[in-house]
Amino acid sequence: MRRKPYELKVEVKAVYLREHSRPDAHQYTFAYTVTMENTGTVPAKLLGRRWIITDANGKTVEVVGEGVVGEHPYLRPGEAFEYTSAATIATPVGSMHGSYQLIADDGMPFEAPIAAFSLAIPRRLH
Repeated sequence: MRRKPYELKVEVKAVYLREHSRPDAHQYTFAYTVTMENTGTVPAKLLGRRWIITDANGKTVEVVGEGVVGEHPYLRPGEAFEYTSAATIATPVGSMHGSYQLIADDGMPFEAPIAAFSLAIPRRLH
């Protein structure tokens, strides 16, 4: 099977940050760590991101911006970049999904989807 020239593999893991949350004020904060790997055949630079953040009440916020955590990683085929950021929602459960916008060395712009993942406080056993 031939590899695609423009492809970015994205994996995300989210954790609840109790110490940064205020449930009494409907503020639940989650850290998420993203690992992106250039699985294509052409080097590429990340230009921007688009996140759709949804809480359990259906409230949706769109976040669009340049780079990630102040950086525009350049990834050769097989190289990876990891970063951690955070999001706050008004309910104990929600979700995020989105996309990254990149430009390949040959000038071709492309978009890499970020699959939906859950934001959820851990269940407690009593």
